[in-house]
Amino acid sequence: MSKKSWIERNQKKENEVKKYAQLRKQLKEAKDYEALSKLPRNASPCRLVNRCKITGRRHGYYRRFGVSRMVFRELAWNGEIPGIKKASW
Repeated sequence: MSKKSWIERNQKKENEVKKYAQLRKQLKEAKDYEALSKLPRNASPCRLVNRCKITGRRHGYYRRFGVSRMVFRELAWNGEIPGIKKASW
Protein backbone atom coordinates (compact mmCIF):
# COMPACT_ATOMS: atom_id res chain seq x y z
CA MET A 1 0.00 0.00 0.00
CA SER A 2 1.28 3.40 -0.95
CA LYS A 3 1.60 6.17 1.61
CA LYS A 4 -1.57 8.21 2.02
CA SER A 5 0.40 11.42 1.52
CA TRP A 6 1.48 10.34 -1.98
CA ILE A 7 -2.06 9.41 -2.94
CA GLU A 8 -3.40 12.72 -1.59
CA ARG A 9 -0.68 14.68 -3.39
CA ASN A 10 -1.61 13.06 -6.69
CA GLN A 11 -5.29 13.82 -6.04
CA LYS A 12 -4.43 17.49 -5.50
CA LYS A 13 -2.55 17.49 -8.81
CA GLU A 14 -5.58 15.98 -10.58
CA ASN A 15 -7.81 18.74 -9.19
CA GLU A 16 -5.30 21.40 -10.26
CA VAL A 17 -5.14 19.97 -13.80
CA LYS A 18 -8.95 20.00 -14.08
CA LYS A 19 -9.10 23.55 -12.73
CA TYR A 20 -6.66 24.97 -15.30
CA ALA A 21 -7.46 22.71 -18.29
CA GLN A 22 -9.63 25.24 -20.13
CA LEU A 23 -7.21 28.13 -19.51
CA ARG A 24 -4.23 26.03 -20.64
CA LYS A 25 -6.07 25.14 -23.85
CA GLN A 26 -6.84 28.80 -24.58
CA LEU A 27 -3.27 29.91 -23.93
CA LYS A 28 -1.87 27.17 -26.16
CA GLU A 29 -4.21 28.13 -29.00
CA ALA A 30 -3.18 31.79 -28.60
CA LYS A 31 0.48 30.67 -28.43
CA ASP A 32 0.95 32.76 -25.30
CA TYR A 33 3.78 30.71 -23.84
CA GLU A 34 4.80 33.39 -21.36
CA ALA A 35 1.41 33.31 -19.64
CA LEU A 36 1.41 29.53 -19.90
CA SER A 37 4.71 29.35 -18.02
CA LYS A 38 3.25 31.45 -15.20
CA LEU A 39 0.58 28.88 -14.43
CA PRO A 40 1.23 26.57 -11.46
CA ARG A 41 3.51 23.61 -12.19
CA ASN A 42 0.94 21.12 -10.98
CA ALA A 43 -1.52 22.43 -13.57
CA SER A 44 0.41 20.49 -16.20
CA PRO A 45 -1.11 17.06 -16.98
CA CYS A 46 2.30 15.47 -17.44
CA ARG A 47 2.92 15.76 -13.69
CA LEU A 48 0.13 13.29 -12.91
CA VAL A 49 1.06 9.74 -12.00
CA ASN A 50 -1.04 6.69 -12.86
CA ARG A 51 -1.80 4.95 -9.58
CA CYS A 52 -3.64 1.77 -8.70
CA LYS A 53 -7.19 2.53 -7.57
CA ILE A 54 -6.94 -0.01 -4.74
CA THR A 55 -3.38 0.13 -3.38
CA GLY A 56 -2.05 3.41 -4.78
CA ARG A 57 0.96 1.65 -6.30
CA ARG A 58 2.46 3.48 -9.28
CA HIS A 59 4.66 0.80 -10.86
CA GLY A 60 3.20 -2.12 -12.80
CA TYR A 61 0.04 -0.15 -13.54
CA TYR A 62 -2.38 -1.54 -16.15
CA ARG A 63 -4.07 1.45 -17.73
CA ARG A 64 -6.93 -0.60 -19.19
CA PHE A 65 -8.02 -1.88 -15.78
CA GLY A 66 -6.80 0.95 -13.52
CA VAL A 67 -4.99 -1.35 -11.10
CA SER A 68 -1.47 -2.63 -10.51
CA ARG A 69 -0.29 -6.02 -11.75
CA MET A 70 -0.56 -7.65 -8.32
CA VAL A 71 -4.10 -6.46 -7.70
CA PHE A 72 -5.02 -7.44 -11.26
CA ARG A 73 -3.74 -10.96 -10.63
CA GLU A 74 -5.77 -11.31 -7.45
CA LEU A 75 -8.93 -9.95 -9.06
CA ALA A 76 -8.49 -12.25 -12.07
CA TRP A 77 -7.85 -15.23 -9.81
CA ASN A 78 -11.06 -14.51 -7.87
CA GLY A 79 -13.02 -14.00 -11.11
CA GLU A 80 -13.91 -10.40 -10.33
CA ILE A 81 -12.86 -9.04 -13.74
CA PRO A 82 -15.37 -9.89 -16.46
CA GLY A 83 -13.86 -11.77 -19.39
CA ILE A 84 -10.55 -12.47 -17.64
CA LYS A 85 -9.60 -15.82 -16.20
CA LYS A 86 -6.32 -17.36 -15.21
CA ALA A 87 -4.78 -19.47 -17.92
CA SER A 88 -4.09 -23.11 -17.25
CA TRP A 89 -2.79 -25.69 -19.70
